[in-house]
Amino acid sequence: MLESLLGNKTAERVLLYLANYGHGYAREIAATHGTSVSVVLKQLSRLEDGGILVSRMLGRTRVYELNPRWHFHRELKALLEKALAALPAEEVQSHYRARRRPRRAGKPLWNG
Repeated sequence: MLESLLGNKTAERVLLYLANYGHGYAREIAATHGTSVSVVLKQLSRLEDGGILVSRMLGRTRVYELNPRWHFHRELKALLEKALAALPAEEVQSHYRARRRPRRAGKPLWNG
């Protein structure tokens, strides 16, 4: 959808992922989309060099997020949210609705 605007499909996936979850790291983004970690890292590095993303170390993991100080942060965030709303439901369910919080202790994994 935004591939032609952003340059490639991986950049689109990275930005949509970060807009949806707020932050993420390369291996997590790559696993979500079934992409190579090196391809995702290349896009994360390119977007960070452009000032669109910022990163910080969390232990031994580099975590990325949209740069709130970037001049067009609000506009980009609004565009990405619109793009997420326009995605097919099955794509949203498979890539952008992962369980992100821990399971309660003692809760069964399956109710069958």
